[in-house]
Amino acid sequence: MGSKIGGLELGRKQSDLKKSFKLAVRSLLTTCTAQDFSNAFPNFTRAEQERLHQIFLQVITSLHGNVEDEFESLCQELQVGTVLDTVEQLVGEQSLDPLFSDKTNIMDTVHNLSTAKNAEIQHLRGRLEKAEEHNRLIQARVELLKNRMEEVSGMTDIVDKLKGGLLSYGEHKVSGSGDL
Repeated sequence: MGSKIGGLELGRKQSDLKKSFKLAVRSLLTTCTAQDFSNAFPNFTRAEQERLHQIFLQVITSLHGNVEDEFESLCQELQVGTVLDTVEQLVGEQSLDPLFSDKTNIMDTVHNLSTAKNAEIQHLRGRLEKAEEHNRLIQARVELLKNRMEEVSGMTDIVDKLKGGLLSYGEHKVSGSGDL
């Protein structure tokens, strides 16, 4: 599965994490050559430069060890290994579960989307038909009210004519009764 550190079997992810950390630390804390060191301290004698370079190498080596030990201590304190092992186990279980698939069939997605859109279209068509029917009913009522208004208007005209006829008949009768 993974590598062994201190007699304990490490998970692949935990092992990868520790290897990556060590590579990163080594690339950050690289030693420089004696010549680079001499160029950095040109005012010192050759013996002083060599001694400073030796001290520098000891500090870098000690720093490597201290940083790796501190990282290891933090990993144990935070139980990083346990967490990574659990994650690794869950990933393994999910890849064995036939119902869990991180690979989505495009055609299934297209079909599901198409079905959903068709259902939405049918729903909107139904609402449109109801709205059109409602509009037809309102137009029919408006037409009915217009016809009634015309009828009332026609009745008013007839009533006015009748009033006029009655008034003229009454006047004619009153004026005509004196003639008879």
